[in-house]
Amino acid sequence: MSDFLATVAEEQRARVAALRSRRRELAGHAKSLGRTPLDLAAALRSAGAGGAVAIIAEVKRRSPAAGELGAITDPGALALQYAVGGAAAISVLTEGPHFHGSLDDLSRVRDCVRLPVLRKDFIVDELQLLEALAYGADAALLIAELFEDAVLAGLVRAVRDLGLSPLVEAHEPEALDRAIASGATIIGINQRDLRTLELDRGTVARLAGHVPADRVLVAESGVAVPADVRALPPRVDAVLVGSALVRAAEARALVRDLADARRAEVSS
Repeated sequence: MSDFLATVAEEQRARVAALRSRRRELAGHAKSLGRTPLDLAAALRSAGAGGAVAIIAEVKRRSPAAGELGAITDPGALALQYAVGGAAAISVLTEGPHFHGSLDDLSRVRDCVRLPVLRKDFIVDELQLLEALAYGADAALLIAELFEDAVLAGLVRAVRDLGLSPLVEAHEPEALDRAIASGATIIGINQRDLRTLELDRGTVARLAGHVPADRVLVAESGVAVPADVRALPPRVDAVLVGSALVRAAEARALVRDLADARRAEVSS
């Protein structure tokens, strides 16, 4: 069986090698933006106050597990619909070969919304963090399964040194321990195994209790309708939703329904 995560990580390392000549250009571009990145953790905590669940709504063109999700003619316009619906933050999948995303998608979203924007990709090198900053990201995703403890902790520091927020995700229990040990404030539990692409909807329920109370906990994958939100452990602060929103006839309405789901549960 092929290991999807290892395959994509190797592709990214080859891409980074070709990117090194652009380091000075990227640094200059990032400086020219003249903006202070927004605080993702603060936005999620604020949106998740009072028993609500914060929604990280994702601009995602394709899924290797599900294929094409829908034509996104304007990622900025889609992100704006998410924002109007009550999203706390926007995630943009920028990986090209397998997800059909791009940094241009990230830049366009940045131009259209005033929410924290997360670059979601298979980051293997600090240069990709500089790239994220240069294209307007406020936060960057790191996948714990890709790194040993010291390397992961170093990348978390590198994210913060650029003024960005690190979101460190894991699927496996051992990787979750590394994510927590990295010192990241925002911890994601991905219910999809990125090695096999199999979805296990019980992953968050099994692992949520291991995440310290002072961290923001994000549930990833497997959330499509309000009932999925209500089924999550109360420990969950936020959910990251992509495929269901891109496929929805009314993305704004679905964001609102997802954001209201835990409020309904708490008030009943």
